Amino acid sequence: MAHFDLIIRGGTIHDGTGAPPQTGDVAIRDGRIVEVGQIDGDADEVIDAGGKIVTPGFVDVHTHFDGQVTWENRLSPSSGHGVTTAVMGNCGVGFAPCRPEQRDTLVKLMEGIEDIPEVVMVEGLPWNWETFPEYLNALEQRELDIDIATQIPHSALRVYVMGDRAARKEPPTGEDLAAMRKLVAEGIEAGAFGVTTSRNVMHRTRAGDLAPSLYSDVDELCALAAGLNDANGGVFQIIPAPAEPAEVEFPILRQVAEQSGRPVSFTLLDVPNQPGDGWRHHLAGLEQAAADGLVMHGQVAPRPVGMFFGLDLSLHHFSSHPSYKAIAHLPLAERVSIMRDPAFKARLLAEQPEDTNPTTLMLIAAFRAAYQWDDKPNYEPQQQDRVDARAEAADLSLDEYAYDALLGNDGHVVFYLPAANYTQGNLKPVREMLGSSHTVMALADGGAHYGLICDASFPTFYLQRWVRDAAPDERIDLPDAIAELTSHAAALVGLTDRGRIAAGMKADLNVIDLDALKLHVPTIEYDLPAGGKRMHQKADGIVATLVSGKVTYRDGVHTGALPGRLVRRGELAAA
Repeated sequence: MAHFDLIIRGGTIHDGTGAPPQTGDVAIRDGRIVEVGQIDGDADEVIDAGGKIVTPGFVDVHTHFDGQVTWENRLSPSSGHGVTTAVMGNCGVGFAPCRPEQRDTLVKLMEGIEDIPEVVMVEGLPWNWETFPEYLNALEQRELDIDIATQIPHSALRVYVMGDRAARKEPPTGEDLAAMRKLVAEGIEAGAFGVTTSRNVMHRTRAGDLAPSLYSDVDELCALAAGLNDANGGVFQIIPAPAEPAEVEFPILRQVAEQSGRPVSFTLLDVPNQPGDGWRHHLAGLEQAAADGLVMHGQVAPRPVGMFFGLDLSLHHFSSHPSYKAIAHLPLAERVSIMRDPAFKARLLAEQPEDTNPTTLMLIAAFRAAYQWDDKPNYEPQQQDRVDARAEAADLSLDEYAYDALLGNDGHVVFYLPAANYTQGNLKPVREMLGSSHTVMALADGGAHYGLICDASFPTFYLQRWVRDAAPDERIDLPDAIAELTSHAAALVGLTDRGRIAAGMKADLNVIDLDALKLHVPTIEYDLPAGGKRMHQKADGIVATLVSGKVTYRDGVHTGALPGRLVRRGELAAA
């Protein structure tokens, strides 16, 4: 009788291909799946999956763990939602390549764009690298709860090649473009899975300076893509300019795909105030690109891309008021006590917000469209529950209502703003985008936006909202949903040894009680270097998660196992 390291018995197996499920067992030995079906054998460990679904581990292609992976072994909150492989380095921001004198520049970029406090990175980053291959070598030493793969960030690359000229409106020279192209090829050959950039003008330092990638013309983007072509590998990931018409942006994306011959992956959202239905134009463009033989995919969020406001978070309605700035460094309880003083309230309400970053002021102004959460998450709120609507109903000014509301629950109350994918007050555009064969569910942003966004729970929400709880006319079939989270995501970046349950594949797996699946309201924990805070969002119903055949989580609790490692393109990825 055969002996295995671990057997998952009696589960409903979804193999990740979209095929109908089968009830059976999964046997694991030496970190690989060795047998699937009715297995006659014993094992060192057996997991009873009766009444549960068994899936491949989820692959998250859009994260920002570039810094966290260097100071922390657990890549939460993503690893608590069934994610077993995270692809980082997105949006053109990261920490390699980087010369010693450029470290402060990259830290300030990550602080402003991805809402990671500077003090956290200053204390947490070891900086035991300069070049991108050296960064990969440093990551290779890490022991983690999930696997990681990374991409080459354009802004870091631009600063490395152009120095101080990168953050000014100076065009790159021919030598600059050649150097960037060469470094992209070297990074891909060393194991990177692609190169990434951003054209989003909201991507700024905290002081308001644009990310260096925003100063790039199409010829520079094509030079980066040419580096992929030189190395004969990798994906080009880009965030289009959300304020520009899709008729302007999509031809740029297509030009990159045409000139490089490499796959292009881009952020696809239903954005407020974008001229026309930009997302529909992008979907039509993807259809035509596929017909013309180009490989292009849109990354789609499965719910509103939402921001949170609160006194214990990065922003709220009064974050940039001078009187509040003077007390912002104090512990929450002290701030709440001061704000309950009528004299302080009167002084603050008489002020206007002040900040050098227009994006910060824009986000603060958007607070009026936020919704107060109580003890349950509500990602599909109703218009009449907006903060400004409640203020009007209470016959109060927005400032007066917001001030009192923020002090609720001793300052722990949170407000949710559905910033994108909710322009119609519903998720119908999201369902249409998810339904395209040229999109993939993504954009969870794990490792970023510690005090502003908490979207790492996307996989849990996706299964809960679009599979289990959806109306019949909008439901996504469970086998298709599992394929979206696993084999489709893995294929997007070229990970070929995972995302499916089959003999020989990597033993990254989830056992899930679909009926019990539930998201909780995010909580704030001070668990970062230098006492930095971040949001966590717990989930019920994920019974077990395995990475390389080791159980890493049971019912949301870490087992202590750290089998996760760096994945290099061309090695484990092509097993």
